[in-house]
Amino acid sequence: MGEAAKDQTEEVIQAWYLDNKEEDQKLPHHKDPKEFVSLDKLAELGVLCWRLDADNYETDEELKRIRESRGYSYMDLCEVCPEKLPNYEEKVKMFFEEHLHIDEEIRYCLAGSGYFDVRDLNDIWIRVWVKKGGLIVFPAGIYHRFTVDSDNYMKAMRLFVGGPVWTAYNRPHDHLPARYNDVLFSHIVTTKLTRSVVIYLSKEATKVFMYIQTAIL
Repeated sequence: MGEAAKDQTEEVIQAWYLDNKEEDQKLPHHKDPKEFVSLDKLAELGVLCWRLDADNYETDEELKRIRESRGYSYMDLCEVCPEKLPNYEEKVKMFFEEHLHIDEEIRYCLAGSGYFDVRDLNDIWIRVWVKKGGLIVFPAGIYHRFTVDSDNYMKAMRLFVGGPVWTAYNRPHDHLPARYNDVLFSHIVTTKLTRSVVIYLSKEATKVFMYIQTAIL
């Protein structure tokens, strides 16, 4: 991503490390002092970001290019707000449960804004604020959660490869093959965090995998 494009994207997607306070999940929860996270840092986690033309999403050639190149053949629209979502507060709390998916999660904010929280490689929360025009892709296997912000409104396009898959696996589900994507596997090897080396055998998240018990010295 060029510097000009990165600057534009940062206008609609911003990230920072969360504080440890338990109060209202819809608040920004900046640390003191604030500790921002760059788009490059998100990319190191496998989180991809774009800024697109949300007012013309039906005819946007850049969105079409992204969908075709990444195989996002299915899409739908949803609105998260008290007027459109039954049992709103209950659903918002459910979305905020830490979980993962075995496929990518792709969200394109067409109006409003919301927070997507993701774990970094040291298991620390990063809050990603996505506003109108922000398209964000979370890799399979990353622990994350979602909440609206204090404006209580987000309209989003949801994209999928093939048909929609809604299954969420609440933490812990570290045994799933999707947990051992390229980013996490590299981190396991280079930081020597564990004695159980997991070999990820398929980039397409097949369920063929195995554990090799060995010492990383």
